[in-house]
Amino acid sequence: MRIVVCVKQVVDPLTPVTALGVDPARKKILGSAYTPPVINGYDEQALEAALRIKDNWPGGANSTCEIVALSLGAHFNLDVMKKALAVGADELVLVEDAAFDTWDSLFIARALAAAINRLGGADLVLCGRQASDWDNAQTPLILAEMLGWPCLTLARRVEVQGRRAQVERVLSDGSQVMESDLPTVVTVTSELGELRFPPARARLQVARRRPRELSLKELGVEMSAPTLEVLDLSLLQVERDCQFVAGATGAEAGRRLAEVLVGAGLINPNGG
Repeated sequence: MRIVVCVKQVVDPLTPVTALGVDPARKKILGSAYTPPVINGYDEQALEAALRIKDNWPGGANSTCEIVALSLGAHFNLDVMKKALAVGADELVLVEDAAFDTWDSLFIARALAAAINRLGGADLVLCGRQASDWDNAQTPLILAEMLGWPCLTLARRVEVQGRRAQVERVLSDGSQVMESDLPTVVTVTSELGELRFPPARARLQVARRRPRELSLKELGVEMSAPTLEVLDLSLLQVERDCQFVAGATGAEAGRRLAEVLVGAGLINPNGG
């Protein structure tokens, strides 16, 4: 059993907006020099889904479960990406090329499909439901189409029994259980739960390990004209107006605050 988990390095979504920048030429959000990138949160949950499958794998002499973390990127922070190895992935495969500094989901999916085939295929491919940088939620669906596999989406639980995958999907009004023959692609959502914390010993051990590196040339994938054009990109500008309300006594300050709130239409003096 081989599980390939697609993971993406992204700007930390918890970085304050004031610490971010925009490269207008590349149409790209730039993170802070003081805040390292992270693995996309949904991808971490996909990795956790793979680890849970491996934890419950029946084992046996002729039955193994292998987890391969696969990532495409323009520039990798190895300390960040090796987290996949520290939590239990068997192999980390990185495809690094400036061409991956793109928002084009079609190109990314083509490269992922080529990489998976180059690695010898997979029984199950797990992806996060979307990436926190562009929030397109397109790549896993395109990847499944290119591989010719089914795609089960929004999974908060993933199980494998024999040659079938079963997922519990998150719906707006409940949940839904779906099954598919393997191989298949599954997208994982945040309801599955956070990625386990890597033990200190594992973090020290992976410091000496090197990922397997592939190139676009090895994959036989060429950059083509983007199928999506970004016309403009900017950060949300938030303005705040702070008004201090004071009074000689607490009662007077409270009365003045009430008058301000009523004048702003934030409270109804009639209690309606």
